[in-house]
Amino acid sequence: MYLNTPPRSTIRLTRRGRMALIAAGAVVAGTAVAVPLLVMGEEEAARPTSLVIPEGWRASQVYTAVDKALALPSGTTKKSLDKLDLKLPNDADGNPEGYLFPATYPLEKNGKKATPDSLLSAMVDTANQKFSGAPIAAGAQRNAMNVYQAVTIASIVQAEAATRTDMAKVARVIFNRLERGMPLQMDSTVNYALKRSTLRTTEADTRIESPYNSYQRMGLPPTPIGSPGDEAMHAAISPAAGDWLYFVTVKAGDTRFTADYTEHQRNVAEFNAQQKKTSPKPTG
Repeated sequence: MYLNTPPRSTIRLTRRGRMALIAAGAVVAGTAVAVPLLVMGEEEAARPTSLVIPEGWRASQVYTAVDKALALPSGTTKKSLDKLDLKLPNDADGNPEGYLFPATYPLEKNGKKATPDSLLSAMVDTANQKFSGAPIAAGAQRNAMNVYQAVTIASIVQAEAATRTDMAKVARVIFNRLERGMPLQMDSTVNYALKRSTLRTTEADTRIESPYNSYQRMGLPPTPIGSPGDEAMHAAISPAAGDWLYFVTVKAGDTRFTADYTEHQRNVAEFNAQQKKTSPKPTG
């Protein structure tokens, strides 16, 4: 057990989420699946022909997008899960989180319209094709983990890093902390537990009772926290070389990694100063 972990009240390991990026992805995907309204007397506008699932989306976001794309009542896709025979790994225990692979899926194929079953099955099948191949399986084994654990790490990397270079470094931070018996302390896992995305995690947030609270629980969360893409998976099985234990994105394009806690504190202080500059001033 690593005994020199600084107090949880002062650690801010992660880059404080990716709320802006997630919001942008939601807008793009929403546009892709939007069903245009029909106007009396006019020809029916072209309906969407495909559904776009962005990297990093949670299963809950995928279910909502499928409902919208297929013009189904809200909650239909999620309710259908118990009836579906998705080809998930045993470790998933029936939970498709992390295996709804981000890609573009047709809403009609061979003259047949898509259903929640056909779309979710296609996503899981695509994930299995991507994850079960020799590169991923061998990479996972090389790092002393199974494929499901690699997908879980990749999902955290996807949520925490904005660039391919940062992804490889974030993956190394995860491995370094696991090897040292340190809690991951990733804000993205706390956000997942709280079913939200935010740039800030409070001290109260880090005390919630949840198996996804990586401030309080050791090791990986019980499932992935979103759908990782190819680059995040590559980072999870081929992390960069480095001794980093901490990182924070001070501003866009400036993520700082360090093994020195004092240096990390200085970086966090700069992050907080940047947040104060960019936060909207109260009115009235």
